[in-house]
Amino acid sequence: MHDSGNIVAETAARIFADLGDPQTINQAKGAGWKAPLWNALSEAGLTLAWVPEQHGGAGGTLADGFEVLGVAGRYAASVPLAETMLAGWMLARSGLDAPSGMMTVAPSRPGERITLDSNGTLNGRARNVPFARDAEHIAVAALRGNEPVVALVDVDACRIAEGRNLAGDPLDSVIFDGAPAVASTAAALDLETVMLMGAVVRSVQIAGALQSILDLSVRYANERVAFERPIAKFQAVQHNLARLAGEAAAAMTAATSAADAIAEASEFDDGIFLEAASARIRAAEAATEGAAIAHQVLGAIGFTQEHVLHRFTLRMLSWRDDFGNESQWAVELGNRIAARGADAFWPLIASR
Repeated sequence: MHDSGNIVAETAARIFADLGDPQTINQAKGAGWKAPLWNALSEAGLTLAWVPEQHGGAGGTLADGFEVLGVAGRYAASVPLAETMLAGWMLARSGLDAPSGMMTVAPSRPGERITLDSNGTLNGRARNVPFARDAEHIAVAALRGNEPVVALVDVDACRIAEGRNLAGDPLDSVIFDGAPAVASTAAALDLETVMLMGAVVRSVQIAGALQSILDLSVRYANERVAFERPIAKFQAVQHNLARLAGEAAAAMTAATSAADAIAEASEFDDGIFLEAASARIRAAEAATEGAAIAHQVLGAIGFTQEHVLHRFTLRMLSWRDDFGNESQWAVELGNRIAARGADAFWPLIASR
């Protein structure tokens, strides 16, 4: 990666190491750790890394932002950093200014329809919106008639039906019901583009979490002694660790490839669709396999609340469903490839 990306990633890593250590958070009695972490991320410009300076952001590159998300994944961060960055990206792509504070994105599932009426109000329902109740604003991919628009809405103007994901993080339904848009504009990005970007964001986070899970598992296997030797010396455990390393590498390769493709592309074409959908499918599969392997290596201790493993595995498994799960993307990818015809398949693959 380029130098600025390294500096940005190192800044994010220092902040998370100081204020977002998983073990410290796991032992915390409340959520008092969240505000200092968020404030530090915000002051460093990381929360609006994808927003140009003229629209209120830090003016970072797409590559910079993806590196930050990889770091966030490695720390299993349960703050809406990814959601705020994605919302900022949507607003910036549409020429709208980004507000300060926490944001999220709606819809967060394919096929949901939010409309923007002629009077500037939003209507519809978005399910499973991450961190909706914690956010101050929501960036909405909506339709005005058949025209794609991006709108910014104040969370207080919406009705929130609270829910939680596997990791216990907020995963809420948002009912707009005439909520007035703070700002809106016709947008070049439609709901599919938002879903593709969100899918890659989650893939990068999963890849980061898998790397931490691999490190935890290897460390534990070298420290845990059975029959007078570390369990890492047993062939069955070595086999599991090798499988876990393979899953982590596969997720990282697919996610990095998709992120790099988006960072270098001028539009979301068929090549980007192939990269993003493939990364989403492979990262989700790796999350499923990797979580199972890690819990098998750590045994009973890995299932306890006292151990940090669950902070990674449950959050990683939850991320599989945001912005379309792997089954939805696999069907859509298959349909796209079939529609192009057999003669177009190899040139598309070979061009990546």
